[in-house]
Amino acid sequence: MIYSIFKTRWGWFGLLGNETGLVGACLPLDAREDVVSYLLKNGCQSARPIKTFGQSQERVAAYFEGQSVDFSVVAVDLSGFGPFEQAVLLTLRGIPYGQTTDYTDLAIRSGRPRAVRAVANAVGKNPLPLIIPCHRVLRKDGSLGGFSAPGGVQTKKRLLDWETP
Repeated sequence: MIYSIFKTRWGWFGLLGNETGLVGACLPLDAREDVVSYLLKNGCQSARPIKTFGQSQERVAAYFEGQSVDFSVVAVDLSGFGPFEQAVLLTLRGIPYGQTTDYTDLAIRSGRPRAVRAVANAVGKNPLPLIIPCHRVLRKDGSLGGFSAPGGVQTKKRLLDWETP
């Protein structure tokens, strides 16, 4: 496992990955050390630092500069998840920048229309916020719902506002 911590307009961002793809991300925090701690606690204690994740890192930086970025082309490794959770997370990758969906619609798109609660649980386990845009999933009534990434619902709202022209 390898990781990279880099500065964005919003703060320090972290990516964790292996030879297959990204396995974790930490949304921007004020302190670089907090990002390292978050990644290692939620990923792999034996990860080693690298300078850059190349194109993945460039896309994250561009996003925080206000560009509409498509992360669906970034390689991810979801092998730690079961088939259902993988299907939900991969479906979630198709929600475009600046758009939202709700858990019911995501369940339908994932091929499990009655599994709304299970879909919400899968979204809550997303290890790659922003890369897999779980912030774009709202409750059926349009309210924000939860957000398990650092900063919670405030960060979710900030990301959604960032994507709204």
